[in-house]
Parts: sequence; structure tokens; C-alpha cells
Amino acid sequence: MSSRKHPRIVALTIAGSDPGGGAGIQADLKTFAALGVYGFSALTQVIAQNSSSVRRVAPVAPAMIARQIEVVASERRPDAIKTGALGTAAAVRAVARIIKELRLPAPVVDPVIVSSAGKRLLDRAGERAMVKFLLPIARVITPNLPEAETITGMRIVRDADMKAAAERLIAMGARAAVIKGGHRHGEQSVDVLFDGRRFVEFRTRRVEGPGAHGTGCAFSAAIAACLARGMALEEAVRTAKRYVTAAIKQSFRFGKGRPLLDHFVR
Repeated sequence: MSSRKHPRIVALTIAGSDPGGGAGIQADLKTFAALGVYGFSALTQVIAQNSSSVRRVAPVAPAMIARQIEVVASERRPDAIKTGALGTAAAVRAVARIIKELRLPAPVVDPVIVSSAGKRLLDRAGERAMVKFLLPIARVITPNLPEAETITGMRIVRDADMKAAAERLIAMGARAAVIKGGHRHGEQSVDVLFDGRRFVEFRTRRVEGPGAHGTGCAFSAAIAACLARGMALEEAVRTAKRYVTAAIKQSFRFGKGRPLLDHFVR
């Protein structure tokens, strides 16, 4: 029998699947493990995808999503939560409702709207439901630039625009927002955190190449893992950015799609 202690820190991911392991629940669980956190999961969509394409999406019934969360939380209350691809307005409402009913930790919300392969993973009604039901209970929301533009209705070009978008997200109900600058050009990749009081910029030298599949999933999962471990939000975001940057540097390919992160990078 193993003499290792049982993990005492738990994070829950509520997201869709990626059978290729590069994104979604599979990537979240690997990220949790890499950062020393045990992972719970609740599946929202079964997605047939790999690093280059999304072939089919099958939604999980909202009641089943809520039931998954309820059952695991009844056994061990998670120390942190993150949400990813939720699919529909009904799923968004079910997730927000069960988190509030069970008084679970405020989630890290990764507002996955469209996959990196261009497939929509949250419908239009789901976008509105996310703003109405999920944003007001979010610990932090972590949109990339296209997602931030969609949610806020703003055009984001400059650093100042990123700050304005983060302010808009706080005004819409989130406690904090991280606008990710990976879609911009330049030698540096700049993310902006706003917690309602102050801005913090996280700058790293941009990694050369085509980027990698699932970076947003890993980033939000890493923030959740760090929050579960008791870090303050700024430290959690800084650690998550450092982790994802290292994982991108060690990324690799299996096929013709985008590179895959090395989630267990040292």
C-alpha cells in the first residue's frame, strides 16, 4: 500500500472534452496535477476534436452537468473552480445556479466562445447568459482579445484598450478580469489584470512560432490551481503566465495541427 498522503487541495473544472488532450477538461486536469492540485471535473460537452479541427460537438444535458458538480462537491468541497466551454444558455444557467446553491468558490471563468479551430462552443444565447448569470459570480474572467471584444462590444487595439475592456468587465459584474494579449503582435506578450482598484501588467517575451493549442484552458486552470493553493490573485496570475509560457516553449506536435503544450514542463 502506498505511504503517500492523500491530496488535500482540490480544484474543479467544468468544461468540454478534448480527446486529443491539448485543451478542455483533459488539459485542465493535467495542469492541476502539474501544479500539485487534485482535479475534479464536470463534463459539459463531448467534443470530437484534435489539434487541428473540431469535427462534432454533443452537449451534455444541463441537469446532468449540475448533478456532476453536486455529487463531487458533496464528497469534497473544491478549493477553487474554473469554467470553460459551456455550450448553451441552459448550461450556463445550470452551472451558475448550482455554484450559488452550494455556495462553492467563485469560479475562474474562461469564456470559451469559439475554439482555436474556429468552431463555436458557446451559442449566442449562451453569451448573453454568461454575462447575466456567470459574470456576476466570477472570481476572475480571463478572455483573450476576440472574447473580450465580443463580451464588451469594444474594439481592442492598444494597451489602453485592454485596460478599458477590463474596466468594462468589472462594471458588468466580475470581481476581476485578465485580458490576455496573445493575439496581438510585437516582441512582448502583455496580459492586463484589473481587480477593480489597480492594474497589473504581466509582460513576457513572445515565444516564436505559431502558438499552441489549449493555452487559454491551461492559463485559467493554472490560475484556479494557484488560488486553490491559497495564492493571492496577482500571484496566481503571475504564476499561471510563467507556467504557460514555459509550456509553450516546450510544445510539440503529433500531427499537422497546432503544437501541443507540455503540461508537465519543469
